[in-house]
Amino acid sequence: MSKRIAALSLAAVAAALAACAGHDANQAGGNSFALPSYSKNIAIFATLPKDTIGEELPSEGVGTVDSSFWSATLGGFTQSNYAQALGFPPKTKITLMNLSSSIEHTLDYVAKIKGPPAKFPQDPNLPISAHGKKFGKGYASGPISPGKSVTITLGKAGIYLIGCAFHYSEGMHTVLVVNKSATPGPEGTPP
Repeated sequence: MSKRIAALSLAAVAAALAACAGHDANQAGGNSFALPSYSKNIAIFATLPKDTIGEELPSEGVGTVDSSFWSATLGGFTQSNYAQALGFPPKTKITLMNLSSSIEHTLDYVAKIKGPPAKFPQDPNLPISAHGKKFGKGYASGPISPGKSVTITLGKAGIYLIGCAFHYSEGMHTVLVVNKSATPGPEGTPP
């Protein structure tokens, strides 16, 4: 494939993502992330709109972060570029976007905790089918196809462990803090 065709293909992907993001992509608070590139000579960055969680396998691009605060390794979910603990105010309507180019993912409620450390259960029984529209105990997004998204309304304030039903054992789990002053945690590094 020529560099010109690769560049045009990637430009089309970037335009499609920008169109899907709508007007929110230009709002303050958006976060940029790198799109997959088919050429070493091309890098394209897109912006996660405000109130968006991006998800993919840590090995696909978001990596992991060893959080000393949470005493845990977090991976697969981000509000920025790379894996991190997530933070939003209660009742925020968020978009969960599958950043993967080829793999389905979910976001499932795993447990509610009082604070650090974040002790992720070894083999939780996470549902694959969608359950609930408001995030809280028992919530499951259902499978989200590559490049697609779902909307979730966050419920009550609290600290939650979340994970992907398909890839939890591969390190795709993190902490979601729902609090009026919550902010995302420090980011990890690329895989």
